[in-house]
Amino acid sequence: MSYKVFDKYFERYETWYRKNRTIVENELKALKLLKPDGLGLEIGVGTGYFAEKLGIQVGIDPSRNMLKIARNRSIEVIQAFGERLPFKDCVFDYVYIIVTLCFVKNPIKVLKEANRVLKNKGKLIIAFIPRDSSWGKYYLERKHKSVFYKYARFYTVEEVFDLVESAGFVVAKVVSTLHFPPWAPPRAEDPKEDFEGGFVCVLSVKV
Repeated sequence: MSYKVFDKYFERYETWYRKNRTIVENELKALKLLKPDGLGLEIGVGTGYFAEKLGIQVGIDPSRNMLKIARNRSIEVIQAFGERLPFKDCVFDYVYIIVTLCFVKNPIKVLKEANRVLKNKGKLIIAFIPRDSSWGKYYLERKHKSVFYKYARFYTVEEVFDLVESAGFVVAKVVSTLHFPPWAPPRAEDPKEDFEGGFVCVLSVKV
């Protein structure tokens, strides 16, 4: 199962953030632009890098080793799967799913669980690498070389829209970043209200 790979290579995962500062900062700008107020949950919190920077209070992940690092970042973490969230109904104001949807076994079930634990009009923010972007094509061509992405299933923007709407959400806003290709030198950029970049963030509202 893919989560066991994250458990094994958690240190390599964490190192990526240090080695790719410009890319990470660009992604953070996009994620912060959509951040709601209130109590938040990240599904697939990993080592908690983004959760700490965004001020997300709670995170779940199936990888025990990843959660050890996240816990040191003062995030309340629980070992769990997105398909079975260990929370009551209508608890959170917002939920983030950051480059996690491509790794889950049952994405629609994860999104329906996110809907269940969100309050009325709660916000869902999904960040992902579109399959038909230059970044998606780059990773797809090299899937067999990556310990992580060999397990990934990439989605187009339209497919993500369909998934969130099927789970009881309405898309409210889309921003993206990484408008340069993965083989180009990274450059700092501000997010745009489009879905043309290699890192797309979709804000949806529970209905």
